[in-house]
Amino acid sequence: MAFNGLGMHMGNLARLSNAKTRSISPENFDGAKGRGGMALEGTGAAAARELGQGWKISPSVRIAPGETRVLADIEGPGAIQHIWMTPTGHWRFSILRVYWDGAETPAIECPVGDFFACGWNTYAQVSSLAVCVNPGSALNCYWEMPFRRSCRITMTNIGFAEMTLYYQITYALTEVPEDAAYLHAQFRRVNPLPFKEVYTILDGVRGKGHYVGTYMAWCVNNTGWWGEGEIKFYLDGDDAFPTICGTGTEDYFCGSYNFDVGKENGGYREFTTPYSGLAQVIRPDGLYQSQTRFGLYRWHITDPIRFEQDLRVTIQALGWRSERRYLPLQDDIASVAFWYQTLPTAPFPPLPDRDVLEIV
Repeated sequence: MAFNGLGMHMGNLARLSNAKTRSISPENFDGAKGRGGMALEGTGAAAARELGQGWKISPSVRIAPGETRVLADIEGPGAIQHIWMTPTGHWRFSILRVYWDGAETPAIECPVGDFFACGWNTYAQVSSLAVCVNPGSALNCYWEMPFRRSCRITMTNIGFAEMTLYYQITYALTEVPEDAAYLHAQFRRVNPLPFKEVYTILDGVRGKGHYVGTYMAWCVNNTGWWGEGEIKFYLDGDDAFPTICGTGTEDYFCGSYNFDVGKENGGYREFTTPYSGLAQVIRPDGLYQSQTRFGLYRWHITDPIRFEQDLRVTIQALGWRSERRYLPLQDDIASVAFWYQTLPTAPFPPLPDRDVLEIV
């Protein structure tokens, strides 16, 4: 891709561009040039009552139960380059949606925590190229998101209580190359997974594109190791058998041998790297927190999985039973699939309701 101000890296950081940088926040709701920090009302107005305009009058918004708030409504062409936010409340009850080029169907539809690789409504440090989660609840996304005509980003509060949201969405207004595709992200959850069924990470994709990432929030409902299952990518008409078949769950997430460094060293070992990680292990506490829960990510940034027409992705939930036999597991599994593709976006399966989404 020729340099045009969309994405920058250390190799082209010194090169000049005609792209225009803009940023949307509660201090500048439409990102207009020279219009930031002008608010006279907002969540910080009382604290700034002796200082006045320009002194952090509107740093956040409040979203009532059942309300959908438009966070950004941008005319293109351009590209989202960074999203930072810190939401209060239950992260599974805050639904992030993104619509490209005036589409009525969202290309991104996901609970906010899962989108930022932090699916258990509990902070975990994530240090990767695509997503960073920093103390104490700072969610950062660096996926490049080009659009041609428009970009609309919304947040829906399906929870019981009002939420407070601080956010900043930084983007470039610039030409978009003809071969630039649109970022998509789809959430799924099954609890429990039916016996002897595989878990579907993604299905129903139509168009040309490439798969770029997987996040999984996995709660184990059995004792013992849970990650013998294979991930499979069915490309362009694959039927019973996939083109790409992995060798085990921890292998796909770039670990090995159960992520286990020995009981004397604490057993499961969390790690977070640019392309993959076991960022979160929530251990039983001997009382009400009875199950072990994991948060894992794998970004295909240097090894995208390309498809021409369609794509389906599945993973097995597989452990061990007696006599060294595999045990199909019935775990609580949620996932987010990330991919780029051409438009139009095929409609997603309906997002589960609040009770099905809830972490219990």
